[in-house]
Amino acid sequence: MKNFVVKTIANAGALAVAVWLLDKITLTGDSTGKKIWTLILVALVFGLVNFLVKPILTLLSLPLLILTLGLFTLVVNALMLLLTSWFADKLDLSFHVDGFWTAVLGGLIISVVSWALNMVLPDGKD
Repeated sequence: MKNFVVKTIANAGALAVAVWLLDKITLTGDSTGKKIWTLILVALVFGLVNFLVKPILTLLSLPLLILTLGLFTLVVNALMLLLTSWFADKLDLSFHVDGFWTAVLGGLIISVVSWALNMVLPDGKD
């Protein structure tokens, strides 16, 4: 359970960095508390999308992953971010990613920041 909470916090932090760095990834809200709550909910959606959809998409794109020596992972991550944006819109969360190339760059930022945060944050595997 602690590992799930840590990963969700890391995803929320990574999403916050992507929102901060890229103008076309937007998070709107009246107050800072509402924005934080939205980030946590979007991080949960992002984690769920990565848990359920990403393995299937990765398996289906395995020939492209091999052909590009793994660089197609950037496209897979971008698609996961766009799918998260779509689900956030359906759930009336104020998170939006505008365009594929923004999603590619956002996916790269989220991957790097999430990795770094997961290295720093305790995960209970002591």
